[in-house]
Amino acid sequence: MITISNEFMTATFSEIGAELKSLKCDGKEHIWYGDPQFWTGSSPVLFPICSGLKDDEFIYEGKTYTLQKHGFARRAKFDVETVDKTSATFLLSSENCPQENYPFEYEFRIIYTLTGKKMNVEYNIRNLTDGDMYFSVGAHEAYLCPEGIENYQIVFEKAEDLDAYQLEGPLLSDNTVNYGKNTTVLQLNNSLFDNDCLIFKHLNSRSVDLVNKTTGEKINVQFNGFDFLLVWTVPGAPYVCIEPWCGVTDNINTNKQLPQKEGIERIEKGGSFYRIHSFEIN
Repeated sequence: MITISNEFMTATFSEIGAELKSLKCDGKEHIWYGDPQFWTGSSPVLFPICSGLKDDEFIYEGKTYTLQKHGFARRAKFDVETVDKTSATFLLSSENCPQENYPFEYEFRIIYTLTGKKMNVEYNIRNLTDGDMYFSVGAHEAYLCPEGIENYQIVFEKAEDLDAYQLEGPLLSDNTVNYGKNTTVLQLNNSLFDNDCLIFKHLNSRSVDLVNKTTGEKINVQFNGFDFLLVWTVPGAPYVCIEPWCGVTDNINTNKQLPQKEGIERIEKGGSFYRIHSFEIN
């Protein structure tokens, strides 16, 4: 385990998946601890796909490849490139984690940094392929809700028509369910997740607050540059995941062609990709 800290916060990571396993602020835990009764994850990093592919397959340049849900990074061992008191950098590459079913060469760095009561999470991807590289990347932090999720609400930065896209089996449909018009508040309850997750596309907001209605405590999640935001839990579990994604699950009408996949990111030869999201305890 790798640990970083400052005067307010202490964060612990596993080298497997470069996954944040614990985040304590003023001694209080804020990240789900992975109880297998509900879900063994805490905050897996999703790469090079977010969620699933139709038949777990994609096609690139005429060849069919197989990738499991959320990709391989979350179960891969990252190299610990640098660690200092308040920051840690993890590296996954096509050299240290070769994959027969991902036909691109790359370096993927995740940089975690503590600043005050905020955690910054940076994704830096370099394309080392002799041609374009296609991928998705996403976060999956699970925030503890010890009083039960009914005691929490998600407050959006700007007023939204909260049209959540629905899954049809494991794939994305074009159907939506509305959870409020011109509103900033999504009240959490277990029935929201009877059909898995809520998938929001192209929100006006670039941040949300997870608010404890009893204490007023909130976690501010910022996600500028991420086109998709997912909200998920297992009904009855004392956590909620707020997930900024650059990518999304396959649509039911997909032709499986990777360059045509909804939400897919592309890096030109020799280029790089950078995104940052953060969460701050208030």
